[in-house]
Amino acid sequence: MDAPPGLSATSKFLRKRLRTGITRTRKSVVPAVQMTVCAVGAYAFAEHVLGHAGPLFAATSSLIALGFSRDPRLRRVMEVGLGVTLGIVVGDLLVHWLGSGVWQAAVVLLFSILLARFLDSGTIFTTQLGLQSLLVVLLPAPPGGPFTRSLDAVVGGVFALLVTVLMPKDPRLEPRQDVRKLLGELAEVLRECADAMIDSDSTLAWHALVRGRNCQPLVDRMRQSLRAAGEVATLAPAYRKHREELNAMEASLDSIDLALRNSRVFARRLTSAINHTALTDEATDNISEVLRDTAAAVDELSLGLAEVHDGARRAHMRVARQDLSDIATRLHPRLLAVQKLEGETVVMLFRPLMVDLLEAAGMEPAEARDALPPL
Repeated sequence: MDAPPGLSATSKFLRKRLRTGITRTRKSVVPAVQMTVCAVGAYAFAEHVLGHAGPLFAATSSLIALGFSRDPRLRRVMEVGLGVTLGIVVGDLLVHWLGSGVWQAAVVLLFSILLARFLDSGTIFTTQLGLQSLLVVLLPAPPGGPFTRSLDAVVGGVFALLVTVLMPKDPRLEPRQDVRKLLGELAEVLRECADAMIDSDSTLAWHALVRGRNCQPLVDRMRQSLRAAGEVATLAPAYRKHREELNAMEASLDSIDLALRNSRVFARRLTSAINHTALTDEATDNISEVLRDTAAAVDELSLGLAEVHDGARRAHMRVARQDLSDIATRLHPRLLAVQKLEGETVVMLFRPLMVDLLEAAGMEPAEARDALPPL
C-alpha cells in the first residue's frame, strides 16, 4: 500500500534535510576545532596571564573574528576591537551627562547605533558599539575598569589572527566552489536560450533571463570569498604562493560578471525575436548550435578555474580558449544565415558576451576582440 502523498513528501524533505545537515557538519569540523581552540586559548590567556576576571569578551571576539562568515577576518577583528572600545567611551560619556536608568539606556543605545552607522557600514562594528555602550549603562564595570573589555576584545582578535596564520585552510577552496556554481548557472542560461529557439518558446527565453538575474548574488558571494581568500593568502606564509592564482581568478570573475550581464541582455532580446519570428529555421538551428557549443565551452572553463592541479588547470583553460575562439569565428549574421534586422541584433548582442568569456579564459582583450569576424 502506497504511503499518503503528504507523508511521502515529509519523508523526502526530512531525508534531504538530513543529508544537507551531515554534509554541512562534515565540512565544518576543522573550522569548529579552530574556533574552539581559539576561544578557549584567548579566554585562558586573558584570565591567567592578564589576570582578568571572567574575560568573556576575549572568547566571544575570537569567535566573531573567525566565524563562518566570508568577510575578511582582519576587518572583523578591527570591527570588534574598535566597536568595543568606542562603545565604552560613548557609554561612559553619556552616563556622566545623563546618569543611569532605563530611559538613559534607550538614549545611549539609539545614539550609539546611529553613531556606528555614521562611522562605518560594518554590521559587527555597529553591534559591538551599541552593545558595549548599553552594558556600560546597565551593568557595573568589571574589576580593573570598563576598558578591560577592550583589552579582552583585542586579545580575542589577536588569537583569531594567529589561528588564521598558523592553522589556515586552503584559501582557494571557497572561490573554486563559487566559480563552479556561477559558471554552471551561466551554461544553463545558454542552454535554456537554445531550447527556447528550437521550441520557438519565448517563455523559456524569459526563464533564462530570470535565471541570469538570479546569478548576481552568486557573483557577490564569490567576491566576498575572494577578498577573504586574499587576506588568508597574505597572512599565512604557507599560501602566499597562491596569491597570483587568486588574482587571476578575480580577473576572471570580472569578465564572468560582464558575461552574465550580457547574457541577460541577450535573453531579453531573444524573447522579442522569438515573438516576432525574426529568425528563419536555418538561422535558428545555427544560433542554437552556437549557444550549446558555448555552454559546453563554459563547462570546460569551469573545470579549469576550479581545478586543483596546475597542469590540469592549464590544460582545461587552453581547451576552453580554443573552443571559444572557434565559436567566435562563426559569430557573423551572414555566416549564421540571419536575414532580418532583429535577428542580426541577436547575433550582435552575443558577440560582446563571447569577448567576455574569452577574457575570462585568460585571453587579452585585444586578442579576444580580434577572434570575432569583422562586420
